[in-house]
Amino acid sequence: MPAPASAATPLRVLRAVVFAVVAFTLGGLAHVVAGGVVPFDSAVTAFAVCFVPACLLAGRERSPFEIVVMLTAAQAALHLLFSATDVIAEAAGHAEHPHIGLVPGFGMLLMHGWAIALTGLWIARGEALLWSLLRWLSVRLRIVQVLVAAPVACEPAHAPFRQPVLLRSVLLANELCRRGPPAIARPHAV
Repeated sequence: MPAPASAATPLRVLRAVVFAVVAFTLGGLAHVVAGGVVPFDSAVTAFAVCFVPACLLAGRERSPFEIVVMLTAAQAALHLLFSATDVIAEAAGHAEHPHIGLVPGFGMLLMHGWAIALTGLWIARGEALLWSLLRWLSVRLRIVQVLVAAPVACEPAHAPFRQPVLLRSVLLANELCRRGPPAIARPHAV
């Protein structure tokens, strides 16, 4: 597994929101299907119970085992919260939940276990996809950054012009060169 990368704050919040929505929806729907009620104030508290720890732990890529452990803790906290809400509602005479009490039965534990395993697998695959996409984008953006930051091609710098060195042998160094057309004779002024 590659070295864990760090998540920026917007990505951390987005990942925590996704985790909280999945965990809250799973727990809340299961509770309602079992015959319980989820009042608005309990729903807000339940979402916060899922979101705050997820936001704190969303700073790096998590393994499937870590995700399942976090989901198990979230489901246990939600079960206790929703069961406490039902106990309070039952005491007030407003609800009749067939599973009143804080300790879940075997069937409820089995259903929570299946939900945690399937949801954990789903979130783990989403995490792996997200991080591989971010790594892929990071490499692509780095290539673009290098290409954009490359120096612009300009004309090569020219060396200052120097007269070419005439090579003469030492023997002919004092000789005059008289090649060329004959000089025009000028009449002398009288």
